[in-house]
Amino acid sequence: MTDYEKYKEDVTDDIKTCIDAMGCQPILFVGSGVTRRYLNGPSWQELLYLLSKQCPDIDKKFAYYQQKYSSLVDIGTVFAEKFNDWAWGSGESQFPQELFSEGNNPDIYFKHSISELFEDLLKSADISANEEIKLLQSIHPHSIITTNYDRFLEAVFPNYTPIIGQQILYANHSSIGEIFKIHGCSSDATSIVITNEDYENFLKKKKYLSAKMLTFFAEHPLIFIGYSAEDANVRAILSDIDEILSESGELIPNIYHLEWSDKEISGYPRRERLISVAENKSIRIKSILAHDYSWVYEAFGANQAMDNVNPKLLRSLLARTYELVRSDIPKNPIQVDYTVLANVSESDGELAKLYGIAEASDGLTFNVNFPFTLSTLGRSLGYKGWHDANKLIEILKDSTNVDIKTFDNKYHCSVMNGDRIQSHRYSNLLRKLLEKIRDGEEYVLDLPTSSN
Repeated sequence: MTDYEKYKEDVTDDIKTCIDAMGCQPILFVGSGVTRRYLNGPSWQELLYLLSKQCPDIDKKFAYYQQKYSSLVDIGTVFAEKFNDWAWGSGESQFPQELFSEGNNPDIYFKHSISELFEDLLKSADISANEEIKLLQSIHPHSIITTNYDRFLEAVFPNYTPIIGQQILYANHSSIGEIFKIHGCSSDATSIVITNEDYENFLKKKKYLSAKMLTFFAEHPLIFIGYSAEDANVRAILSDIDEILSESGELIPNIYHLEWSDKEISGYPRRERLISVAENKSIRIKSILAHDYSWVYEAFGANQAMDNVNPKLLRSLLARTYELVRSDIPKNPIQVDYTVLANVSESDGELAKLYGIAEASDGLTFNVNFPFTLSTLGRSLGYKGWHDANKLIEILKDSTNVDIKTFDNKYHCSVMNGDRIQSHRYSNLLRKLLEKIRDGEEYVLDLPTSSN
């Protein structure tokens, strides 16, 4: 086994452990590198360069604007003005007549051109035969967040609902099966965030977005794809949440950054990355280095139980439940048996039976014998979550040469879906054993093959 094969094995095991421990699907945070990878799309700088070639009123070389203006946002703001001048002069025939009606902002011509560029990119791409994209689909993410304008993600995840720009402020349920397009979308040119004014308005409304991001970051595995570690969007988001999720510079165990290598990898890359989010302020997250993304997507898509789940159905179910609680029951347009609801809320498994998605079985016995997920096991040991509990299990594995997670025993049991492991559950016996390891006491692994 090469060093990189060992790296892939270790990272895959870590990803699966994280997803199993948190008990929910990952969140994808997608940047322009994904558009470049699958649609041959431009970077932000390349986008502005291409647009400068379209507009005759941008009469100087692109390098001139790079030299004169300190940021790409400033250049975009200047180009928006140039496009407006062109549209109201010699370029009128290049734009739909409705853009000249009262009520449109002066930057609409620039944004229309951006939208057309990305719409054409998607039309000219054949993504149906790409095996790596099929593996991306197999992740079945809880939701997706993106700063990209293009509609590649809507094509890859057709059952997911795009929530564009300001619509995010009014989303009112659990965000399952949604694509949050926080910088707008090519399907609606007015939503695109590209000028100084756009970014100022975005920052004014960022509090709500940050609150939603915090929920995602705290409750789900999350992977950044298509961003450099220095990307301003990544740094801004991490800066908003690091004080709550990270104490004293500790590793945030459920956040991953996927970094592309332009060549095949032979060594064992670093597993963690320190990202500077502000002056004298950094955050540690997990790092994945890959040339071929297939194995990474496979690791995040290991939950086969999600293969037949339709996100639209889940969204409808949650939306109906939300309306039931928020509106229908308080206004009493429907008859409610509150005794039934009380029984359901107090009984394990009854809610699933009420929805008609579970059958009575011996699951209660299983839950008594193996009550812990890795996350709840970690909290029962006094930790914030799953990561430290997993460290103790690794210590147990190293000291006894027995990996209790690879077979069913008195400490651990796998929950199967067909021939694949769906999740892991742990017993009180393991909790007591890990308490001894945590406290530096002597312990015995009471299995036929090993003791310490």
